[in-house]
Amino acid sequence: MKFAFLIMGNFDSKTDRAVIHDGKARIIGVANIEDAAQTAAELYENGIDCIELCGAFGEEGARKIIAATNNEIPVGYVTHLPEQDDIYKKAFAR
Repeated sequence: MKFAFLIMGNFDSKTDRAVIHDGKARIIGVANIEDAAQTAAELYENGIDCIELCGAFGEEGARKIIAATNNEIPVGYVTHLPEQDDIYKKAFAR
């Protein structure tokens, strides 16, 4: 199985990439949802089997990636437990 993990932030999806396990696992930084959707579509067209998303995507972003891959492969996104909401807000406010 080949999978990718997309992280969203101040990234250039063309250069901010890492590959491990003989290309079976990839991490790619994307700038925004639109960049992520384009990247996901390219990954799908090139045979990726599964995409995981960082928590910044949320449910709405995950749905956009599902649409970009024609709902043909699994797409998941990272979440956290509600009791850590304040901790997350502090960490990502930096």
